[in-house]
Amino acid sequence: MEAMMRLHHIQISMPCGQEAEARRFYAEALGLQEVEKPPSLSGRGGCWFRAYDGDVITAEIHLGVEDPFAAAKKAHPGLVCGTTEELVSVAWRIERNGYDVSWVERDTFEGYARFHARDGFGNRVEVMTPRTETAEELSR
Repeated sequence: MEAMMRLHHIQISMPCGQEAEARRFYAEALGLQEVEKPPSLSGRGGCWFRAYDGDVITAEIHLGVEDPFAAAKKAHPGLVCGTTEELVSVAWRIERNGYDVSWVERDTFEGYARFHARDGFGNRVEVMTPRTETAEELSR
């Protein structure tokens, strides 16, 4: 019998002492909610963030300190929004917080519209939504 599994979290590396920058991107720009780390792990630095649908956790990202730090250039979390309007709203919030958003690969993942951004450390983040509109409608 195969084990039933689901994803609990993804961990992304960050530089030591840069928790304020992590909060600026993941909480303020991306819109995730910061949650306290367990006491046994709090001394290691870093931050944890979650997305919720009501009371249900839908995504969890842990930022852990890595020294020496190297940003993930290709590896990334892929977060899903429910609608195109939500996708565009997240992109605008990221840009308003001073981060670049790239729509270059918007139509390259069949069935989804998406954009990529980089956190303040250079780590890649993908945000997507199931495609219900045409590419022409999305560009309006």
